[in-house]
Amino acid sequence: MEIEALTAASGFWDHPEKTKEILKERAIIETKVTAWKKLHKELDEAGQLLDLAVEENDESTIQEVSGELDRISRDINRFSLDLMLDGEHDRSNAIVSINAGAGGTDSQDWAEMLFRMYTRWVDRKGYRLELIDLQPGDEAGIKSVTFTAAGDFVYGYMKMETGVHRLVRISPFNAGGKRHTSFASVFVYPELNQEIVVNIEEKDLRIDVFRASGSGGQHVNKTSSAVRITHMPSGIVVQCQQEKSQHRNKDLAMKVLRARLHQMEQQKQDKKMQALHDSKDEIAWGSQIRSYVLHPYQLVKDHRLNLEIGNVNQVLDGGIDPFIEGALLALKTPT
Repeated sequence: MEIEALTAASGFWDHPEKTKEILKERAIIETKVTAWKKLHKELDEAGQLLDLAVEENDESTIQEVSGELDRISRDINRFSLDLMLDGEHDRSNAIVSINAGAGGTDSQDWAEMLFRMYTRWVDRKGYRLELIDLQPGDEAGIKSVTFTAAGDFVYGYMKMETGVHRLVRISPFNAGGKRHTSFASVFVYPELNQEIVVNIEEKDLRIDVFRASGSGGQHVNKTSSAVRITHMPSGIVVQCQQEKSQHRNKDLAMKVLRARLHQMEQQKQDKKMQALHDSKDEIAWGSQIRSYVLHPYQLVKDHRLNLEIGNVNQVLDGGIDPFIEGALLALKTPT
């Protein structure tokens, strides 16, 4: 193998930074090759067993192998998508922020519905969710929530969810039973590993501590454990109040701040998403990536893909893979 020859070559270990990059790339390639070999072996064995079952007219085995082939087909599709996730941070964990937009109490309720949707999706995928901050709504729902989703390729998939999400329904908060349109924004950032340095000057930070309150805070509000950090040059504000320890809350808040600052720098080179992240005023008409309609008909439509799904309940229960996969395919398809 060329990489093995390179690692054995004289002087390879004399440059630690380059060595680390090459070994990391090697590990990624080996993981992909191992996965491909496993799928190839499973498909070959299933094919041989199917041929034997057909030859012997064994209906029960044919049914069993058919189910196995369906499973292998799904694994191959997932493997194909994983191969497309070759961006710098695609293998990283994700930091997700949901903010209620125009629409008052209805939008705060909508933000909570989106949080539930992503919680279900994370659970389905076998990823791990950790709540960082949650701000309850005035009457119902939530004003905002920030959480991390941990696992392989989480950011690569969830980055496609960044944008404004629009809900149309009969408002449960309107006595007149009128139709109401609500908006909420979803921002997704990669959780940075320790190798990526984001320079943050202490003098640029304002750190406030306060007593936690609201949902999740009832067990930690006896002391000033909640932390709010304002990065004054950028105006970014992050906070965490979910942990009992002020130190732990500060660490989590700094993790989010580092990710957001890094993302901001990247977006200076990619203007396509800049306007969305610059103004919360745009969490309204004309900027949505997806619409969820509950009345007068039921439909979820992704405006980027022109993809429509009629089973709204399934989508809101975490069934968002068709939209994520479609957006990834569109991203990689040459225009």
